[in-house]
Parts: sequence; structure tokens; C-alpha cells
Amino acid sequence: MLVCSDTGRKVDDPEESSSQFAMGVAFGVDPPKQQVDVDIATHISIYDDGPNRSLLLVETADRPGLLVDLVKIFTVINVNVESGEFDTEELLAKAKFHVSYKGEAIIKPLQQVLANSLRYFLRRPTTEEASF
Repeated sequence: MLVCSDTGRKVDDPEESSSQFAMGVAFGVDPPKQQVDVDIATHISIYDDGPNRSLLLVETADRPGLLVDLVKIFTVINVNVESGEFDTEELLAKAKFHVSYKGEAIIKPLQQVLANSLRYFLRRPTTEEASF
């Protein structure tokens, strides 16, 4: 639930709340004079989680479409997602996926490809107003 910082009222309009929140703006009756810095580092870890799967942990800046972008990256690299959890804490998104490649745990070279691809595509978010 989002609450207006000046009035304390609940923000019911999803368009207003998601776009403002995604931009990292503490909003109220008057727009803020300065944008809040949302330069959140991306952290990626991949561990073996048995012989047939790996555990992928991702922490990055939250933004609209983030989960869709993660799935697109997995698809391009042919990584299968067996299960996943996705959570947000303020402007930070935390994702945990059990992944595999051709039914096996992801080998070290492919782990590096996956981590590099995620770091590249998840670097500091850029958001255009028209995308909302």
C-alpha cells in the first residue's frame, strides 16, 4: 500500500502509484523539487542446488516490467526456471529462482554468461514517462 507523504491518504490510482513509486519519487500534493537517487547496485549469485538445478539470486532496483525482462533473459540463454520467488522492499527487488539447463545444474561457464547478461540488462534503470 502506498501512502501520500504529505496528506497520509492511501493512493488508490494504480497508474499514479506505480509510475511515481517506480521513479523513486516521494510524492505529495506538490511534486518534489529533486528526484530521489535510485542507484541501487545489482547483485547476482548462482549456486549449485543439487545435481539437477542451480539457485539464482538477484537483487536489483525495482522497476515496471522487471520480472518480464528476467524471463526474457532466461529464454534467450535457454535456462529453464523450475520455481521462483519475487519480492520487493521499497525500491529493491529480490528474486530467487531454481534454474536448470537441459535438466542439469548450470555449469560454471554458463553461470558466468547468465550473470554477465543479467548485470548488463539490469544496470541502472532508465524509465520513460511514455512507458507507463
